[in-house]
Formats: sequence, structure tokens, C-alpha cells
Amino acid sequence: MNYLTKVSKKLLDIEFSQSYKFDKVSDRFSRIIQAGGVIHTFGCGHSSLLAQEVFYRAGGLVPVHPIMIEELMLHRGAKQASENERKPGVVQPYLIKEDLQEKDAVLIISTSGRNPAPIETAIYCRAKGLYTVALTSLGYKETQPSRHSSNQRLEDVVDDVLDMEVPVGDTIMQKGDRSYSPVSSVIGAGMLHELMTRTIEGIEENGDTPPIFKSGNVDGSDQHNQTMMHAHKRISF
Repeated sequence: MNYLTKVSKKLLDIEFSQSYKFDKVSDRFSRIIQAGGVIHTFGCGHSSLLAQEVFYRAGGLVPVHPIMIEELMLHRGAKQASENERKPGVVQPYLIKEDLQEKDAVLIISTSGRNPAPIETAIYCRAKGLYTVALTSLGYKETQPSRHSSNQRLEDVVDDVLDMEVPVGDTIMQKGDRSYSPVSSVIGAGMLHELMTRTIEGIEENGDTPPIFKSGNVDGSDQHNQTMMHAHKRISF
């Protein structure tokens, strides 16, 4: 079985196994956006790329804001970002500068769910009253203990969890004793867009027009997008 076939099957399995959770979280997201809230996203390393995946996106929701901490992102040094993710106290000075309001939500992405940076982000945001959601892989908890001083993992400190069902080690292909080909980015992106799609549809079902970007590469979209950004000035686009 090749990579695309395996990934496609896993996504279909997740659509079935996580359907209730998608509905629950997207319903809450829809109502948060209708009440003027923002969906914040956060991740470290490759998960920071996922946090940006649904930001300023053609066909995507406007009130989405990634919390981007450069010390935890690949472009400032991949090895250093991995080390920083494991250090306690890295996120706090940055989070206090963010416009995080009680009416908002935060989606925290971490495949392993074990490192201090995402755990501390969840704890901080939940203490401020935000609705907190983890996009993580629960299979890690059996063999990969928390690196946080509390011994809690990400799924222990949030309101709701979406399980990416990624194998420990992230790889999906196997030959002999060699495993390879990471899957978390593809699965994570698919789940994010499923969640945002259901959120958009929930807003429509509740009788409102969803705030959606149009592609900047299609003529006539600029004015629409400018209007959308003007209506959501809390976010720096």
C-alpha cells in the first residue's frame, strides 16, 4: 500500500471516529465567531506550520489568528526550536502580549502532546477563560510521558480533544526495521479544514453569513477581503 492510499484511509477512518468531536468543537467555534470572538491557533515546529494553515486563507474563515512565537518556529533554527519547546516558561512572556479574550477559543496543535510549550499555552489560555481545544495524538500517552513538571499532558489540560490518531514516531511506511514518511502534517491539515468547514456551515445554519476570505488571485476579490479585514481589526493580517 502506498503513502497516499494509507493517508486517505486514515483520513476516512478519522472522519468516522472523530465525527462527534468535529460536530461538538465546530458548534462551539461557530457560536464563538458569531459572538465576535477569534479562533487562535498555536503549535511548535512543524505544528506551527499547521497553526498557520488556516490563517488568511482563501475560502477560509477570517477571524483566525495564529500565535507565532519565533523561538518555537523552524525558520529560526529547527534544532533550537525543538529544544525550546521542551523548556518550561518559554511561552509565558509572549502570551501575555497577545490579545486573548474570554470570548475567544484557542486550538493547540501538538502531535505528541508531551512538551511544556503547548501544555503551558493551554493552561494559560484556559485560565483566562478561553475555550481550549487540543489537536493531538492520544496514542502517545501510553509510552511517552509528559515532559511538563505537573506530569500532565496536553489532553489533560484542555476542554476538548481531537485525536489525530498518528502512530508514535509519526511515520506511516515500514520496510523491515525501517519506518519512514511522516503523516502528522497531512492528517493535521485535513482535520483542520474539516473542522473549519463544519464551523462555516454551523454559522450558516445559525442564520448568519460566515466571514470568509476570497482568493486574492481571482479578479474582484480585493475589495471583499479588505472589507473582511476591516471588520476584524483585532487580527494583524
